[in-house]
Amino acid sequence: MPKRTGAQIIWECLVHQGVQTVFGYPGGAILPTYDAMLEYPVHHVLVRHEQGATHMADGYARASGRVGVAMATSGPGATNMVTGIATAMMDSSPIVCITGQVPSKMIGYDAFQETDICGITLPITKHNYLVTRVEDVMPAMKEAFHLAASGRPGPVLVDVTKDAQQATMEWEWDPRPVTMPGYRQEVPVPEKAFAKALELIRTSQRPVILAGQGVIQSGATRELIEFAERLNIPIAVTLLGLGGVPASHALNMGMMGMHGEAWVNHAIQEADLLMAFGMRFDDRVTGNPATYAQNAKKLHVDIDPSEIDKNVKTDAAIVGDLRATLRDFLGVLEPADHSPWLGHVNGMRGDAAVRDIQQLPDDGHLYAAHVINDIWRLTEGKAIVVTDVGQHQMWEAQYYHHESPRTLITSGGLGTMGFALPAAIGAKMACPDAEVWVIAGDGGFQMTQAELTTAAQEGVKVNIAVINNGYLGMVRQWQEFFYDRRYAATPLRSPDFVKIAEAHGLPALRVDSRGQVEDAVRRAQASTDTVLIDFRVEQEDSVYPMVPAGADLHKMIRRPGPSVLAETGADPL
Repeated sequence: MPKRTGAQIIWECLVHQGVQTVFGYPGGAILPTYDAMLEYPVHHVLVRHEQGATHMADGYARASGRVGVAMATSGPGATNMVTGIATAMMDSSPIVCITGQVPSKMIGYDAFQETDICGITLPITKHNYLVTRVEDVMPAMKEAFHLAASGRPGPVLVDVTKDAQQATMEWEWDPRPVTMPGYRQEVPVPEKAFAKALELIRTSQRPVILAGQGVIQSGATRELIEFAERLNIPIAVTLLGLGGVPASHALNMGMMGMHGEAWVNHAIQEADLLMAFGMRFDDRVTGNPATYAQNAKKLHVDIDPSEIDKNVKTDAAIVGDLRATLRDFLGVLEPADHSPWLGHVNGMRGDAAVRDIQQLPDDGHLYAAHVINDIWRLTEGKAIVVTDVGQHQMWEAQYYHHESPRTLITSGGLGTMGFALPAAIGAKMACPDAEVWVIAGDGGFQMTQAELTTAAQEGVKVNIAVINNGYLGMVRQWQEFFYDRRYAATPLRSPDFVKIAEAHGLPALRVDSRGQVEDAVRRAQASTDTVLIDFRVEQEDSVYPMVPAGADLHKMIRRPGPSVLAETGADPL
């Protein structure tokens, strides 16, 4: 057997796992691994901040379904990854983070750039490892990839001491599958639980399917559509579930929750059965849990047993892979007709064309909804859109209609500003033939704008729409609604984004009227470079409808008075 250093074994493991791209930033404690990198056919992307590396790995994973990999040194390099790791954990994104650590003899002595990154990330990783011996490098790496991708996906961190990287051993790849006592990906579904689920489905008169990201993670789109069509049941989707069911499908009502469609929330409140498929009943979906769908039975299907009964008490639950469970349902369920219920739901919908481009006339002001809906039209709904967090994120969910899985990449659970640009770079490197758009606010964009140079250096082509309203927009909206317009620390002075892009060697455009949008988008699409477009939109526009935090789901704040973006349906509160 040939001799290998621990550093070489790290790269050998990455190659055997099929890794082609790693996002990272070197430093002293990881330097042996970077020195060995030159011997291996893995492309390394030099980021400008370690947070960017984790977001890029995350975007890579979400766009492709494969495990993303990020790398950094010890101390500040590792701690800079924490936000990205937490983002991936909240949104069940499979990434492996490899960090260097000070030599094992120096651990616990406050050595230069020593930080207990395993202790820090214990609550925000699926698992993590501190590797102090060269013999343990391969087992830790194999288990890390297995854990990241199996069951409910998530981030795994492998922290390797410098001496473990430098030590040598006789080594060869172990092709045997990973076995981990105590870690069971799948458990048999009890017959009693399956029978109870079938009983709820068969006896329901007003059912609603709640489709989450689990539909995408399990590849269950086709099965879910067949299930809904056979039983004639409307579907509501979570933010991270958008694209799991085509937006154009007749049974897809749209997004639920805090900024979901009004008729969707009303339908949920009036339902007699909620079938939660691959979603976790988070607070942005339920509103006040005490008044959430009080007359509805709840059936929950999720691969993670810790989610069952955590936020909402269920009447039946199945722990398992959603795609397999839906196939089991389809094997025994006969067609059913819920036409009266569907007719009632569609009656609440009103004029759903409010989300159509024709319903957004130009009144001299440029609204974010104009920009996003025009991007949807000009990309024919086929782009991968990566958003930051805030108002623009919600407008994207409302006005860009996703037809395919993995075409919306956004930070849902953690709500991480600065996510979009680096995650889009990762998504583009995973799917080089896809058209990729960043939709970011002027606040979040500034948090990671240095990654423009990463895009330029790598020759990565993404299109960037900065929705520039001069505020930390969503925080300002809350201050308008709930703090008597006391805009504390939300008015935002920004640099000249056009000049910023040009300083990074990238072309940029500025748009301040509706008539300029199409030309700017077309020019960005035609360029071979990353292009930034600074959209100067209406400053004090708000996202409607809105369920105030902790309020009843059906008690939404509606857009007051007539407007070019007026909502339809229920009267304003």
